[in-house]
Parts: sequence; structure tokens; C-alpha cells
Amino acid sequence: MSLHRKGRTALVLALVVVVAMAFRVSWNALRDVAGAIGADDTAAMLYPFVVDGLMALALIATLVLAGRDRTFALRVLAGYTLASLVLNYVHGLVPELHGRSVDWGRLADWDPANWALVLLATSLPVGSIYFGSDLVAKVLHHRPTPITAPTTNAEESTNTKRNQSSSDLAVSTPAPITPNVTALPRAVAVGFLKSNIPAKPVGAIEQPTPAPIERRAVAAESTRPRRATGRVPEVARTPRPKRTPDELLDEARKVTADWPDTRLTAEGIRREVRTSPANARTLRDTLRAERGLQVA
Repeated sequence: MSLHRKGRTALVLALVVVVAMAFRVSWNALRDVAGAIGADDTAAMLYPFVVDGLMALALIATLVLAGRDRTFALRVLAGYTLASLVLNYVHGLVPELHGRSVDWGRLADWDPANWALVLLATSLPVGSIYFGSDLVAKVLHHRPTPITAPTTNAEESTNTKRNQSSSDLAVSTPAPITPNVTALPRAVAVGFLKSNIPAKPVGAIEQPTPAPIERRAVAAESTRPRRATGRVPEVARTPRPKRTPDELLDEARKVTADWPDTRLTAEGIRREVRTSPANARTLRDTLRAERGLQVA
């Protein structure tokens, strides 16, 4: 463990030495470029810290951050590395920069290239303020993901629980639920009273034999007898008394006493008196004749 830690420490120290030497080599180039774009002696001395210093900050942020923040830090590091490379390359191509004998704002003979180089050199300090502040804020707000230590006896506990039978577990298999099935009582035939109204004798009707009702098991309990459903057989219906023509006429007179002549129709009489269409037409003709109207 100590050898591993010593190796990491030696690697970090070697990186610091390499970065320091590279910074010293790039110092003169960045200082001369800063003087060529109008910086005074103090600003020209600090200009290398702006470019190469932000590169070191982005490198540290890359080692600390993770995910999208690490990608952002890598892009900042790559961008400022490329900018430093371009400025060092221009410093090597223009010998006048070494003795500071070049005109202010003149880094190349071709105007478009000169404008691009001046824009690059002057925008690096502003970019260092923005990107440096953003990287520092990301590092300060970074929360490393906690690493849970592996459980030593995890595999053993898993095997122990796997070998347990179902009766040893805390929750056993529940007993099956038996439904409470209760058969309903057989339907009771409803008795109907005979009508006291005298009626004409009717021939005996042969009563059909009712089909037996089979019992069915249901899940719900019921103490009331099952009601008869469906159409009531003819033999179980109460016979309606048959009215004579005089009774029909008297009932029709009472119903249509306050009717106007236009309402006196066979359909209206049939609905009110509840008789057949033929009887309704006969009653209509009789009532219209009584009112002195033309019989239809």
C-alpha cells in the first residue's frame, strides 16, 4: 500500500516539474505577444499566467470533476492549449517580436491573419476570467459519489437464505380461502286471488306442467325467497272481466263528456276505455251520432 502511494506521489511531482518547465519555455513567447498587442511591462509579465495558469487550473478540475463537468474542463484545457500553441508558433515565425521592434497590433503581414491573431490574444484574458470562475464554482459545488464498502459476508448470507425452506421464512404461505357457498331456497309459487266480479263462464284450460327449477350454487348469502322473473303464464294471470257493450258505452260517455268534436276519434277512445279497435270504432260512431255529427 505504501509503495502504491509513493508511486502516485512521484507521478504527481513529475507532472508538476514538467508543467513548470513548459511554462518557463512558453513564458517569453506569451510575454512578447502581450507587448505587441499593447500591454505594458507589468501586464506583459502577468500575461503568461493568464493563459498557462488557466490550463493548469483546468487540468486540476479535470481530475476532480466527473461527468459533463469533466467534459467541460477538458474542452477548456484543449482550447487554451491550442491558443497557447498558436501564439508560440507566431512568436517563432516573427523574429521582430523577440526584440519588441514590431509595430503595435501587428502580428502578421496579411491583414485577415493579423486581425484573427490580435482577436485571439486579446480575448484570452477575458476568457480566463469567465472559464476560471466557472471551473472553480464547479469544483466547490462538486459532491463526490459515496462508495459503499462491499459486505464481506454478503455471499454467505445470500446462500444461507437460499437454503432456508419455506417454513423457516418469516412469512409463511397463507392458507387457501374456502368460499362460503350457500344454496338459495327453491322459488315459491305466488298465489293469486280470484276476482269477485262476475264474468261469463270460460271453458276449462288445460294447465301445463311447470318445468322444475334446478338449484344453483351462488357465492352470496340470501335469506329472502327468490322473486319470480320473466313473463307470467296465462293460467297465473288474473282474468279481466269482459264488459258488455252497454258498459263500454257508459264508460266511453263518461270519458268523452268534455272532449271536443275533433278529439272524438276511435284511437283516442281505444286508449282511454282500453278496448279493441273494433269496439272503439263502434263507440265512436255511436257518440258522434249522439252529438249530431256525421258518422265516419
